Amino acid sequence: MTGEGNESLRGRLLIAGPTLSDPNFARTVVLMAEQGEEGAMGVILNRPATITVGEAVPDLAQLTGDEEHVYVGGPVQRQAVIVLAEFDDPGQAGQLVLPGIGFAAADSDFGELANGVRRVRVFAGCAGWAPGQLEAELGREDWIVGDPAPDDLFASETEELWSTILKRMGGNYALIATMPLDPSMN
Repeated sequence: MTGEGNESLRGRLLIAGPTLSDPNFARTVVLMAEQGEEGAMGVILNRPATITVGEAVPDLAQLTGDEEHVYVGGPVQRQAVIVLAEFDDPGQAGQLVLPGIGFAAADSDFGELANGVRRVRVFAGCAGWAPGQLEAELGREDWIVGDPAPDDLFASETEELWSTILKRMGGNYALIATMPLDPSMN
């Protein structure tokens, strides 16, 4: 399933199609946070940065621990810090994308939040699309739309996330998961 009509993709995954060659998005898995008339926004789930949360944003280490890596959420607003969490109390979320899972509000008290979350991932930047841009990319089949399993959003083996999700989807998607990065090397 590639195109989804006018239905919002919030909470769904965009899995990069095998021909998507933009280096910012090749073999990525994007959790969609928003899609509407003003465009779309999400975060890349499988691009860990080399820097840890403790090094980059020490105030957030209380949520993740010092050694958890920051993830590159995308090429837009690279200095923006975005916190995805599984909340004990969904009312603490600034925006929910799935039941109990969402983004912390920009003005969150992270000390207070630390006591009310089960899992956290910190992103630098996001993936963004201008109005109509994502719809055009979906029309070209640059992206495969899928639904996340609960552990996809906080997976520890992010290098394998793209192929794991495609294999789980089965059929032709499972075949795509086995394609080499450069098909000419096959």
